[in-house]
Amino acid sequence: MAAAAFGIVALCRGGRVFRVAVALLALAGFVVLVTPQPSVIRAAAMAGVALTALLLGRPRAGLSVLLLAVTVLLLADPYLAAAPGFALSAAATAGLIVLAPPLARGLARRMPRPLALAIAVPLSAQLACGPIIALFAEQQSLVSVLANLLAGAASPIATVLGLLACLAMPLPPLADLFAAAAWLPSAWIAQTAMTTAALPLATIETPAGVGTALVVGALSAGTFWMIAPHRPLGAPWRAIVGGVLALVIGAGAGWGIVTGPVALLQRPADWTIALCDVGQGDATLVRSAGRAMLIDTGPEPESLRRCLDELGIARLDVLVLTHFDRDHAGGVDVVAGRADVVLHGPVGRPAHQRRLDRLEAGGADVVQAAAGMTGRLGEADWRVLWPRRNERGFLPGNEVGVVLQIEGGSVPRSLFLSDLSGAAQGALRRLARPHDESVVKVAHHGSADQDPQLYADLDPALALISVGEGNDYGHPRAPTLEMLRALGAGILRTDQRGTILVTQEDGALHVWAEREAPADGPPSRPP
Repeated sequence: MAAAAFGIVALCRGGRVFRVAVALLALAGFVVLVTPQPSVIRAAAMAGVALTALLLGRPRAGLSVLLLAVTVLLLADPYLAAAPGFALSAAATAGLIVLAPPLARGLARRMPRPLALAIAVPLSAQLACGPIIALFAEQQSLVSVLANLLAGAASPIATVLGLLACLAMPLPPLADLFAAAAWLPSAWIAQTAMTTAALPLATIETPAGVGTALVVGALSAGTFWMIAPHRPLGAPWRAIVGGVLALVIGAGAGWGIVTGPVALLQRPADWTIALCDVGQGDATLVRSAGRAMLIDTGPEPESLRRCLDELGIARLDVLVLTHFDRDHAGGVDVVAGRADVVLHGPVGRPAHQRRLDRLEAGGADVVQAAAGMTGRLGEADWRVLWPRRNERGFLPGNEVGVVLQIEGGSVPRSLFLSDLSGAAQGALRRLARPHDESVVKVAHHGSADQDPQLYADLDPALALISVGEGNDYGHPRAPTLEMLRALGAGILRTDQRGTILVTQEDGALHVWAEREAPADGPPSRPP
């Protein structure tokens, strides 16, 4: 499509810049027409590489432009790094830029130059893509170069005629004419695929994996070495050392960019609830109008520090230690000196008091939480629902963990249930009567000891479960998950999704998760 637009402008004697601009415009329009699916966007980006090199007047700069395009696409969508289609598209383009010219020169010594160029194009793409295909496919094609050589000429004809058919849709007779004309090259491509696939030894079975990829890569390199003219390598050690340095420096710089600025750009900036991925433990951030509250610190300082750094939280207006078990207070040293107010559950041991003393020495105002306490966080209001002051019905620990209700501003109405057992949840239900919460942090990492009636009263749209992957407790338990699904709650777990961010806009909840949802298992229904 780009070539057709470029050629038409050239026939009209348009300048190079105008030709490239029209070609890029045609390319963009074509992407919109066929819908911007990932494969289409990748192909358009690779086609844009050639046009950009042409615009710069430096066709040999194509490889540099290709690397820039790949880098930009990966920064915009890091998940492309695991997409075979993206790797194949980039490799094929690199093959056309780097391998096709020397292959054409080598083949031209044995055949007419036009034929040599026609063979070099599919051969270069196959040599570049073969090792990647071997990573995931259990077969290698022996006729792909022939098939692409035969089908290649028909592809642009079918594409251009198909586009003309779409553009002529307001005139049905003309559209039908173009569509009928496009059938012939399209049928040729389809028949070429079926005929070549039916040839003897069209494909050979190979085990997918790194080993096969290395073998195919060696064969591809050998084929290129035999065909393409080459000069002896004058300073091999210089090339080796330079390649290693480029790899190390590039990998280091790339890792720093991806884990630093890009990681921040990938996360929505307007989140109000963040469930940190701290393993088997709890650490939840609530933010409103620039003010931040941390509910528990998780089991390890390092995992909490990483979450705070990634989310850009340097100072805490309120730190809540619901209780002093290690999975909720093990990372407390990270926030010593960074919190203005500390709310905490009942103190059961001297070690618990020593933790509070360290926080107080860091400048925090330390207060024991009790039902009825209220406060404000930016534009949101918080209220302590549990435990009651001087609670005597339960021992210090999970049963008297601080339960907070928060809502207001852009923070959805939310309830954070700490590690309460089913009995303590029943007492909370009878005394505080919470109901109709948009977001609920499920108690005790989704253990089976829950009060179903409490969750029925809460009727959450979103249930958050902070839990460690492969934990020894079997959390979250199947009965709890089934109960939440029966209520129609969307279930998000840190063991599956990593860090989870929630915000509310115009009354609707929006969720971002660090990792994609697992393909197996019963689907949850996030809002």
